Amino acid sequence: MSIWLRIGEFIQRMSASATQGVAEVVEAVRTVFAGDPELRRRVAFSVAMIALSAKMAKADGVVTQDEVRAFQAIFEVPKEEARNVARLYDLAKRDIAGFEAYAEQMAGLCGNGAHNCMMLEDILDGLFYIATADGVLHEREGQFLRRIAEIFEIEDAHYETILSRHVDLGDADPYVVLGIERGKSLVEVKKHYRKLVADNHPDRLIARGLPQEFIKIATTRLAAINAAYEIIERSLQAA
Repeated sequence: MSIWLRIGEFIQRMSASATQGVAEVVEAVRTVFAGDPELRRRVAFSVAMIALSAKMAKADGVVTQDEVRAFQAIFEVPKEEARNVARLYDLAKRDIAGFEAYAEQMAGLCGNGAHNCMMLEDILDGLFYIATADGVLHEREGQFLRRIAEIFEIEDAHYETILSRHVDLGDADPYVVLGIERGKSLVEVKKHYRKLVADNHPDRLIARGLPQEFIKIATTRLAAINAAYEIIERSLQAA
């Protein structure tokens, strides 16, 4: 069953009192899907993406229809479920709780308590994907994403690696994308690259809670990793 359909059912089942803010939504996710941990992870991921993207859209003080359409285009919400997704999106926009409260709640719902949690990285990657959909990472969006990373306990170097998948950082970009230092041999780079490919294969992301409908996050990440490796490989072979 589509994750959007499950989210739609979830939103429809929520009582009026459970639509007042993020704390109630998070608790509802815990309760409704308590008997199915795998489904709970997928729903939690989706709720986090919807809620935090809504908060990010407000980072510059204005929520435009272009931003709403960008979310819908990136994640291909079925027409029959668009109203339910919009309801949760609007709830996050209206909630008086700041985005930091949302991020903390979502980190507790989706994360494993470890630094550089991969599922929280998936959420941050998705937010970057939305933020750069227009080809630009605006200053306030960048500040928003940096703060989200801090709350998610994603270390600075790792944040730079995520950032570099979406924003050109100049000559150092391929090495930052792979999260590897310059000066490594081609053998060492290739070994590191193969591990990254294995760790970020779409099947791995789905296994840790990324819904099938969000697979563009995985394919975009792999494309950046592959492109970076090809640049480094060519440069080392020519040396």
